[in-house]
Amino acid sequence: MATGERPADPGAVDRSEGFGERLLGVLLDRAHEMPPQLIAPLIAEEVARVGGRDVSILLQDYAQLLLVPLPGRKLTVGRPELISDSHAGAAFLYGAPVEVPQGDGVRMYLPLLDGSDQVGVLALTLDTVDEDDRRLLRRLAGLVADMLVTKHSYTDQFFLARRREPMSLAAEIQWSLLPPLAMSVPQVAVAGILEPAYNVAGDSFDYALNEDILHVAMVDAMGHGLDAATMATVAIGAYRHARRAGIGLSEIYAFMDRAIAEQFGPDHFVTAQMMRLDITTGHLQWVNAGHPSPLLIRDGQVVRQLESPTTLPVGFGGEEPLISEQMLHRGDRVLCFTDGLIEEHEAGEEQFGEEQLIHWVNRIEHTEKGVRAVVRSLSHTLKQERGGSTSDDATLFLIEWRGGVADHLAVLE
Repeated sequence: MATGERPADPGAVDRSEGFGERLLGVLLDRAHEMPPQLIAPLIAEEVARVGGRDVSILLQDYAQLLLVPLPGRKLTVGRPELISDSHAGAAFLYGAPVEVPQGDGVRMYLPLLDGSDQVGVLALTLDTVDEDDRRLLRRLAGLVADMLVTKHSYTDQFFLARRREPMSLAAEIQWSLLPPLAMSVPQVAVAGILEPAYNVAGDSFDYALNEDILHVAMVDAMGHGLDAATMATVAIGAYRHARRAGIGLSEIYAFMDRAIAEQFGPDHFVTAQMMRLDITTGHLQWVNAGHPSPLLIRDGQVVRQLESPTTLPVGFGGEEPLISEQMLHRGDRVLCFTDGLIEEHEAGEEQFGEEQLIHWVNRIEHTEKGVRAVVRSLSHTLKQERGGSTSDDATLFLIEWRGGVADHLAVLE
């Protein structure tokens, strides 16, 4: 008997590594031509082959409040589950399986990770669970996540499942523009969130990890509605185009500035913030064109604002910006945010302000783990503290520099 395989038992379900690899191979072979509506029954069939039942696929809604069940043949479709208060939510937020003993077996919640971005959760029930089961189901969940991400590009099925209320046209444009909301590799992690999720217009962000450099941009187009979404789209498009040309931050600013001015004229502008982080050294560079100063967080506390020389918003024809620099310590976090987060106020009342923002950052940094959980909790807490609504877009983007290397991931043991 090969090491790690189970003794022969006519009544036992085969979950050995060899059987599991063959089962995953079948799923992978069929996935290439699989119509989106057949993913659910195929996954349910695969789970049944390893003795699982009551299969649910839960996807995050746009407001990051709920995990909503994906409809589909052979799937169990129950009620949405709160991300903040459920076993499924814990698996989703922290990217780790959760096992819950029940009267008829063990209910398992497995994070659906596309790379390191949490797509949702795969839930199923087994009679018993051992290490063979955990290994096989972890790999199955990874393959399911890849299938969902691949198929969602040419179906509306997953978009519709995630919507819990009507979405504006401007928000539709903005969501189609965004990269994954979170990314994590050994040296760095990022996470972002936009509010109001179903009516966001002028706020957006973008990032890319190219070799050892993390590139980040956050934009806030003037105005509201479709005009703001259109300007934000041009700004992000110009940023990506300039970034991919391999030019520096000052040149990127100039390129974005010309794109907005030529397309929309002298009376329109976009505030922006562009960053470059060397993930091997922690050397951070940035240009701030009209945004609030980012916050530097160290050991769970805001230590200071990352102030920088004044640079005009893109579209106003500003002079060549000065590039600011900061050496990060391992574990440091940098929180970027748009002005809608701190300028909200009721008529005649004071603005929410940076002091309250810093207060809540310090509190939540000690109660949540991981950048995604911190950003989500912070955004929702701040919204409640601002009266439960926002009259302007409010965006958060959090970067954590970890340092170290990832070369070991490319070595086969």
